[in-house]
Amino acid sequence: MRNKYLSIISEHEAKLKKVRGIFSLLGYGKLFFILLTGFLIFSVVTEGFSAVIIISAVLSFAVLAALWVFHNNLQESMNYSNGIIEICNRQTDRINGKWASFKDDGAQFLDSDHLYAADLDIVGAKSLFQLLNTTGTWHGRQFFSEDLLRPAYNREEILIRQEAIAELSADTRFSCKIQYHLSKIGVNPAAVKLAEELKEETPFIENAVLRFLLSYVPALTCVFLAVIFIFKLETLYITGAAAAFAQALVWVLTLPKTHAYLGAAAGLPYKLSDYAAAISLITGKEFKSEKLNQIKEQLVSAEKGFKWLGRIADKLNIRQIAVLYYIFNILLLWDLECAFSLREWKKKYALLSEKWFASIGEFESLLSFSHLPNICAGTCMPEIIAGEKIINAELTGHPLLANEKRVCNDFNFNGNILIISGSNMSGKTTFLRTVGINLVLAKCGSFVCAKRFACSVFEPAASMRITDDLNEGLSTFYAELKRIKKIIDTAKGQTNMLFLIDEIFRGTNSVDRLYGAKTVLSKLHGINAAGLISTHDLELCELAEMYQRVENFSFSETYEGGKIIFDYKIRGGKSTTTNAKYLMEMVGI
Repeated sequence: MRNKYLSIISEHEAKLKKVRGIFSLLGYGKLFFILLTGFLIFSVVTEGFSAVIIISAVLSFAVLAALWVFHNNLQESMNYSNGIIEICNRQTDRINGKWASFKDDGAQFLDSDHLYAADLDIVGAKSLFQLLNTTGTWHGRQFFSEDLLRPAYNREEILIRQEAIAELSADTRFSCKIQYHLSKIGVNPAAVKLAEELKEETPFIENAVLRFLLSYVPALTCVFLAVIFIFKLETLYITGAAAAFAQALVWVLTLPKTHAYLGAAAGLPYKLSDYAAAISLITGKEFKSEKLNQIKEQLVSAEKGFKWLGRIADKLNIRQIAVLYYIFNILLLWDLECAFSLREWKKKYALLSEKWFASIGEFESLLSFSHLPNICAGTCMPEIIAGEKIINAELTGHPLLANEKRVCNDFNFNGNILIISGSNMSGKTTFLRTVGINLVLAKCGSFVCAKRFACSVFEPAASMRITDDLNEGLSTFYAELKRIKKIIDTAKGQTNMLFLIDEIFRGTNSVDRLYGAKTVLSKLHGINAAGLISTHDLELCELAEMYQRVENFSFSETYEGGKIIFDYKIRGGKSTTTNAKYLMEMVGI
């Protein structure tokens, strides 16, 4: 897995080595021609007009302009290579298990009421989001989190997504390129406001005559002022000043309206033309999958639209230079001109813009899912089974565990209730999370961590990471009761729910724990719910003799040379080993 990224890194490092020398020479060349052009202009000013000097100054300036463009292109090429190297290094960090240090873990999407987000490590620290997320835009990040937390796809939609994700996964170089261009846009909440404002079609100024005057009078004013100063028409100085003052007054009076209309387009910290570069890459790519071609079709009109919008945003960036901002608005009514341009843009693209952002977001989400087989050993595209409640898995493992430490298990499930017993640290909880996180991935249309994986479309509901809540005055036991009640209520309304309950009622005494566990399992069995429950209480395993749909599985350990050895392999039947006494002795109690 690493080799494909190391190869790309080596390729771009070689390019950088080659380009850096040329880049430095061009820098010195620019400096030389800046000084030469300045000297020639100074000579013209001090010594009078000379055809030779003027021609030399023009030629020097032309060479400087060419060097400037070439230098900027080389800089962009270097930025691109550095960006690709950084992207590949992050992928190798994922492969090497260093991804938990990535800043964006999606913790803001955590919701204590969500039925599996925290329990299965979907978002938050050391989560699936943190591992896979490569989104570079606000919409992409939102789409990816929604797919992880609320995937509402039926079997047919999942199959279409699988095709798209598999195609993106196979093209590593395209993946790196598109990540680079999208990363230049940045995850910024201002994009939400922008998307809302762009689809708003309210005209800026409805009066056609007024629009005409405000659009063309500034150009005439500039010509008028230029004539006055070039030919030194002193008698018209006051008239020229009055014309400039009148335009300044128009600008000030219309300032609140133009600022409100330009809105988010004026305040974005990034250039909208970066969207055009990313979209151009998508629309220029030949895709095979239906979903990617649907996205491509949605973005065909977006490339021109974002380029135009980018030009408007670039014009608005003049606000960063205060002197130019005032001069341009007094002489050219710059803000008004930008507002008129935005009005024309909206007339053509307002109804399409919302779909553009959504399409980019959806594409980025698919791209994030596509990374799994490139960073996780032993993955496959799951077979989605229509109806029933089935999981048939061969060598399935937890994708968040390091490749070299992951232990995989075979697992077959057919709509039953499985009681998983075992001693401390034997692997019960990890196994429940392994089943849950792979089902979430499967429901998103993603690869899963398994050699072979066939499953129905399940709605996971977990009770695993339960804590007390001091703000609400809830004990751990009562918080778990509330979660179990929610699982039962969900199971009544969703026939495809799969519950995952870890160490049920650990927060109360052994008598009440056993009574409560038996009551809950009886209730879940009665409403035909399916799922897995782990326990230390071997007495709970006796329910397999009372209910036809209840089965026992277990994890165990062995002892060698005074050490506990766990194999983390699931077996049929209830646990026959315990290790609490041994662990107490190990720590000296």
